[in-house]
Amino acid sequence: MADLSVNVGGIKSPNPFWLASAPPTNSGYQVMRAFEAGWGGAVWKTLGDPIVNVSSRFGGFHFEGARMLGFNNIELITDRPLEDNLREIREVKRAFPDRAVIASLMVDNVKEVWQEIVKRVQDVGVDGFELNFGCPHGMSERGMGSAVGQSPEFLRQATEWVVEVAEVPVIVKLTPNITDIRYTARAAAQGGAHAVSMINTINSLIGVDLNTWTPIPNVDGRGAHGGYCGPAVKPIALNMVADCARDPLVGIPISGIGGVSTWQDAVEYMLLGASGVQVCTAVMHHGFRIVEDMIDGLNQYLDARGLSSAMDLVGKSVGRVGNWGDLNLEYKVAARIDQDKCIRCNKCYIACEDAAHQCIDRAPDGSGQMALVVDEEECVGCNLCSIVCPVENCIEMARVDSGGPAFSWRERQAL
Repeated sequence: MADLSVNVGGIKSPNPFWLASAPPTNSGYQVMRAFEAGWGGAVWKTLGDPIVNVSSRFGGFHFEGARMLGFNNIELITDRPLEDNLREIREVKRAFPDRAVIASLMVDNVKEVWQEIVKRVQDVGVDGFELNFGCPHGMSERGMGSAVGQSPEFLRQATEWVVEVAEVPVIVKLTPNITDIRYTARAAAQGGAHAVSMINTINSLIGVDLNTWTPIPNVDGRGAHGGYCGPAVKPIALNMVADCARDPLVGIPISGIGGVSTWQDAVEYMLLGASGVQVCTAVMHHGFRIVEDMIDGLNQYLDARGLSSAMDLVGKSVGRVGNWGDLNLEYKVAARIDQDKCIRCNKCYIACEDAAHQCIDRAPDGSGQMALVVDEEECVGCNLCSIVCPVENCIEMARVDSGGPAFSWRERQAL
């Protein structure tokens, strides 16, 4: 079997699956249960001055029967005394010395305050720190979290303060609530961070109750913006991971976060530059045992690809991501419908007729039914028909160009 161990900025773990800093890592009891199930690491729920959380703090985005496609929370950092957390961290690390235990930290943006908590926490044997510069709600209103993470200068400065006294690797957790995440990732690298983690949650309101007109979740009839996560955010996170992975001014390892629910998700993150992944919402939905399938699936995938290590995946797709202006304008695909698989639901016809390029026709098939036929000359290869089709592999997007030399928009502009 392949070697699943990973190294994220100097923090080693037996597999790439870590729990993200969140409710599942709120206590030693939970983290021990997670490690017993097989998780390779855990980022402890953010430590700092304990706060008082509100009651009614989560909201789910459900779509067409799918539960928790997205997830919103207005929960803040730990509400437990620092001394209790430190005692439990020490106990967990003693019980599971081979697992990565990372302490997430968030305090007032003052040098002495940052350095004091770093010194206290590292004494209990953590393997690394994750600086929470990403939380978009509650703490940001107090000048912490994304209030720091949205300023490259503030983020760089705070990172320097921590690195100055930290004896273990430092990860900087980045907010997606920013125009271009590369600038804050660069600032983290300039400040001496050993890695970055991304993405933290996205600013959101999950919805409004149509009967009471109150936001969801509501606290005594009122609501507030919260952090959005879950499977729905994965495409956003993948884009940001890839952007940072191909930016030479970042140049440090990445811990990927955002909608990771399966081993396939983890592989995508790693191919786009992450050295490991962190999971939260999927555990809140299904429990710690999901890691068993993630480990088995990754093992089988690596074996099938002839790869000896999970680290062999890291960054292998980064070179295939670029700018629109460099894409080949001569490349052309067209839809081809497998008539034996087609169930005549007309989804592709309606989508193409109403929302695309009117290149699918209905024609008699000789048996009294109407077959769906693609006019390949008119098809622009937008993929919409294959996306809406409910039958797996019924519509193929086949290459129909000559296969000649590539020619991009950028090259055309240069002529």
